[in-house]
Amino acid sequence: MFVTFEGGEGVGKSTQIRLLAGALEAHGHAVRITREPGGSAGAEAVRHVILSGAAESYGVRMEALLFAAARSDHVETVIRPALETGSVVLCDRFMDSSRVYQGITGNLPERLIDGLERVAINGLRPDITIILDMPAAEGLARARSRASQSADVASAVPDRFEKEELETHEKRREAFLDIAARDPGRCRIVDASRAVDLIAADVLSAVEAVISERQAGKVTA
Repeated sequence: MFVTFEGGEGVGKSTQIRLLAGALEAHGHAVRITREPGGSAGAEAVRHVILSGAAESYGVRMEALLFAAARSDHVETVIRPALETGSVVLCDRFMDSSRVYQGITGNLPERLIDGLERVAINGLRPDITIILDMPAAEGLARARSRASQSADVASAVPDRFEKEELETHEKRREAFLDIAARDPGRCRIVDASRAVDLIAADVLSAVEAVISERQAGKVTA
């Protein structure tokens, strides 16, 4: 079973993936945790290029191509093999992040994003996608709070860039919600502004429901 986690900055994906992994393992499931960009040797190398800013001067189109290359390597060398051995794979970001970050706020044509996705995932779509949702301002505040623990605390008054950034992140939030609305069979929206244990309970319930459906289908077959 392939489970992906999506959402904006600071929504708590890493925490919820860790908690879900623990709950599933307690129920006897083998679990593989991975992430994007990265997750495989080749993809981690591409991740460094992307996050270091080395590819920034080439524009968002090149960035999308790099993400697709990293995803293809990740799928074929890590995710698909893990699924074939019966593991539940939990992935921090996947194809929906490209649709939102490079497609919606990167202004790349949907046709290009569709083509890159088709090649990169090679038929491997998530069984369920958990979209952790909260207002962008709250998520950014959480992310910056974590960052400030090892750096000087920035001014509480947002400058012009920060205001523009908030608007961009809110646009991304709306894009994730739109993806969920267009694909309700795969996507589950979870309110990430609540207590961690409440979020974890909803995530586990959503995933267990899909597991039960799959098991019932096998019995019927």
